[in-house]
Formats: sequence, structure tokens, C-alpha cells
Amino acid sequence: MSSSIRDGVLGIVLGYRRGLNRQYVNQVYIKVLTQIENIHSLIGRRVRVSDNYGNTYLGRIIKVHGSGKNRVVIAVFSRNLPGQLIGIEATIF
Repeated sequence: MSSSIRDGVLGIVLGYRRGLNRQYVNQVYIKVLTQIENIHSLIGRRVRVSDNYGNTYLGRIIKVHGSGKNRVVIAVFSRNLPGQLIGIEATIF
């Protein structure tokens, strides 16, 4: 592991989780940028996303998207993330 999880793991918000007929705006895909040996160890960790106006959104990782090879996780937020935050950096701690 090149970076400790205690130091924080960086990721990028990819977009909302979507179904065939709707999108789940309180759940987002996050691409993990930091090299981690076991992506499944991030389940249950907290996520912080901040915008340019100082608003902070806190969430929690609930599952890994797919088998984990693509290093994408799904995070759920109590306050929905606005669409302007897609592509913004997220911190997993």
C-alpha cells in the first residue's frame, strides 16, 4: 500500500448511480485515485466532498462497484450532491 488510509484517500466523483428509469441522486460513483491493495477495505469509510462555496457534504461508502478492478465505489450521502460537483475531488477517510 503506497498510502495509509489514515492519511486520506483521494477520489473523483464520477456521477449519480442510475437505474433504467431513474437516477439515485443521493448515491454517487467515486473513482479511487490512490493505490490501495484491497479496495473492499474502504467499505464503511466516510467521504467528504467540498464545493467552491464552502459547503461540505459528508457520506459513507456502502459498496464496491463491480469486482473492484476498476477501483470505483458507491457512496451514499444524506444531503444530495448537486450536479455541479460531478468531477470534483473527494476525500475518503
